[in-house]
Amino acid sequence: MTETIHLVDLASSRLGGVVVAANDDFFAPKENLLKPETPVFIPDKYTDRGKWMDGWETRRRRTPGHDWALVRLGLAGIVRTVVVNTAFFRGNYPSHCSIDACVAPGGADESQLTSDATIWRPVLDRSELRGDAENTFTIDDRRRYTHLRLNIYPDGGVARLRVFGEAVPDWRALRAGGAEIDLASVAHGAHVVDSSDRFFGEPRNMLMPYRAANMGDGWETRRRRGPGYDWTIVRLGTEGEIRRVEVDTAYFKGNYPESCSIESAVVDETEGGVSADAAVAVAEWVGVLERTKLEPDHVHVFQRELAATAIATHVRINIFPDGGVSRLRVFGVPTMAGRRHAALVQLNAMDEHESRRTLADCCGAPAWIDRMAAARPFRRAEDLFAASDAAFHAFTRDDWLEAFRHHPRIGERQAERAQSAASQAWSAEEQAAVHEAADEAAALADANRAYEHRFGYGFITFATGKSLRQILAELRERLAHDPPAELKVAAGELRRITRHRLEKLVG
Repeated sequence: MTETIHLVDLASSRLGGVVVAANDDFFAPKENLLKPETPVFIPDKYTDRGKWMDGWETRRRRTPGHDWALVRLGLAGIVRTVVVNTAFFRGNYPSHCSIDACVAPGGADESQLTSDATIWRPVLDRSELRGDAENTFTIDDRRRYTHLRLNIYPDGGVARLRVFGEAVPDWRALRAGGAEIDLASVAHGAHVVDSSDRFFGEPRNMLMPYRAANMGDGWETRRRRGPGYDWTIVRLGTEGEIRRVEVDTAYFKGNYPESCSIESAVVDETEGGVSADAAVAVAEWVGVLERTKLEPDHVHVFQRELAATAIATHVRINIFPDGGVSRLRVFGVPTMAGRRHAALVQLNAMDEHESRRTLADCCGAPAWIDRMAAARPFRRAEDLFAASDAAFHAFTRDDWLEAFRHHPRIGERQAERAQSAASQAWSAEEQAAVHEAADEAAALADANRAYEHRFGYGFITFATGKSLRQILAELRERLAHDPPAELKVAAGELRRITRHRLEKLVG
């Protein structure tokens, strides 16, 4: 098993990767950078601008500076290895390159990506390139990125850019959909852990979200001349309940497997995150699909044939005795444990700016955000909750007063301090009963003013599930507290609100 078997080209155009912009592509267009095909050279082919080259090539620079291209990754994720391929660029390749990365909206254009609002972080320092070669660089950065900037010094041509890494999807958006997902798709973070044979085709091809282009775009083993069978182990994007499986033998006609079976396992990842987990070697495998005959060039859909309940973090597809499989789809619903694990992987991989913005959805207090951001990474949800308790435990009175200012008063939509859109939405949801009882709004406003006059800050309560009548009764009861006692009560309520939102954040 190679060290990179579980990595996918995050920038692949077939996965949605796009070169958004380049400062110059006079001789050869920027779009060539992400073409899936191997670069070619045609000796006698020219354009009206010069020699035709299968890559991105800028004009000869006569002024100070360097050239660059902005790439939107097809799959956001953690970049592990970058290959800057200068194939056939011999006297016209850049002498050096560097790479920066950022997190930006999927639709960000050149003006947004080059504005001061976008924070670019160096992930590869200026490094020497060789001409007509695959220049491979290891990236030591555990953060999740959506865009890269390839800088070349001072000018020249690059045939292809490959960005190998681990996909880290936006699980908040996936959870919002609530539907079944393909747990075995690379788009959802799945990857191949190991395989018995990959002589003709890589097993990770089976996990691609698009249809296969031809027989070479699947997993194919050599012809078996002895006993046994071939297999591939897949780490699903997250733990889930398997409900439907598709085994596609598209384009495999004289070389499809005679039959297949599928097994599943739940493996506890001791390191967290995405890794080629050797623990699967001793996993307790459970049958999901008994050995079943296959047909050539056909999409096989299995649902009623599956075991009644199959919870898995890993699946193993066995093919008898050998052959090719185009695609493997494992449709299911993430479990609670799976949702929490995936959400924590995403939170741990965020850069500083994105993590602080996400944590602010749960509590806007700067002191709390500082401590929570510094406490990453979190292995388990319990570690996240414990870090929140520890952050609040260190609060001073001024910290609590500042925290209260980030929470809207009961019955109001806006807090004294700015809130994120998610925080506003959660506040409105938590106070749903209050907003629906407009006839008692005046009484609530009067009680709020009396509370703020007495204590100097707005009334804080964990309003989820409470009626307006209950909230008013609680407010009036707490008006009788002395200030130190009430500060403790209000602090406890804010802790409850924050814990409730953290639980929503992780699933």
